[in-house]
Formats: sequence, structure tokens, C-alpha cells
Amino acid sequence: MKIGILISGRGSNMVALVDAAQRGQIPDSEAVVVISDKPSAAGLETARERGVETVVVERTGQTREEHDAGIISELKRRDVELVCLAGYMRLLSSDFIQAFPNRIVNIHPSLLPLFPGLDAQRQALEHGVKITGCTVHFVDEGLDSGKIIMQRAVKVLDDDTVESLSVRILEQEHELYVQAVRTLVTSRTEPIRK
Repeated sequence: MKIGILISGRGSNMVALVDAAQRGQIPDSEAVVVISDKPSAAGLETARERGVETVVVERTGQTREEHDAGIISELKRRDVELVCLAGYMRLLSSDFIQAFPNRIVNIHPSLLPLFPGLDAQRQALEHGVKITGCTVHFVDEGLDSGKIIMQRAVKVLDDDTVESLSVRILEQEHELYVQAVRTLVTSRTEPIRK
């Protein structure tokens, strides 16, 4: 399965996915392209170091639809079958969702449907929850509202800060994302396959 990964920053979840695919932990798959909306994204160099093609599709001066059309074109040119968002900080247009129906996945640092959107770790601390975690889900046109694929819980410690909680959740994200994508790839059933 050809996987395309979208990033906006350092792309640590992208690294987890690329490394897992290259080691055979996600069988019969290859990360064929990493695309960023930001030319300064640190993850671009990290992807190149791993031999993965990188593309920058800047959004400056474009509508969301125009920007997404550029990314869709790059993904389709490489016959990408599964799109993984890995710290991609932009909502996708309905055109994008429809171009890859039920074939776009994201990872979010909370146990959805709790704490969607930005600053999920801060939201968890402010609400005083004792357990939070991370969720891999399909992307739909809502905000972090698509069907849940897998979740993993992370205990909130009494002395946690946003930073300390974020670090512990991120460690779990790397494992969970690989596990979820492996399950999607190995199932080889609709709606993942074309």
C-alpha cells in the first residue's frame, strides 16, 4: 500500500510510520511521499534522510480548496492509497475528503470525542481528568469527529504540566499510529482499498 504523509512541523509521528514501514512492521507498504504546507518543517529533512520523497505545497495566497487541490494532485500522481496526517495543522476541505473517501487517518492527543481541536493536553488538565490518551481516527469534514480506529489511555499524574503530559502521550502516539496503520493495511478490505 502506498502511503502519503502530511506534516506541518517536526513530524515525529511521520518518522514512526516511515521507520515501521521500512522495517516491515507495516507489511506490504511504503511511505512514498511526505508533503508539508511549510517549507521550514523540520520533518522534511528527516524524511529525506530516510530516503522518502518530499514535497512542499505552500498555502500562501491560496484558498483552502486551491491549496488542497495541489496536495491532492501530488498524492494522486504517486498513486497514494492511504493518507496519514502527522501533525498537519490545517483542516482539510470537503474536496480533499471526497478525493480519498475513508482513506485519510489522523492521530489526536486525547481520547476523542473528548478535547477535540488544539491544545488537547491543556484541555485535559484544565478539566481535571485522571485519564487521557490518544486516538487514531478517520478524517471527515468535522473537527476530529471521524470514526475512531484505535485509542490508548494515558494516566494523568498529579504533578503533570502540559509539557510532561504531552511527552507521555506522544510516546504512545508513535506506537498506536503504527499499530492502527498496520491493521488498516493488513485488513486490505474496503473502505481502505480502492
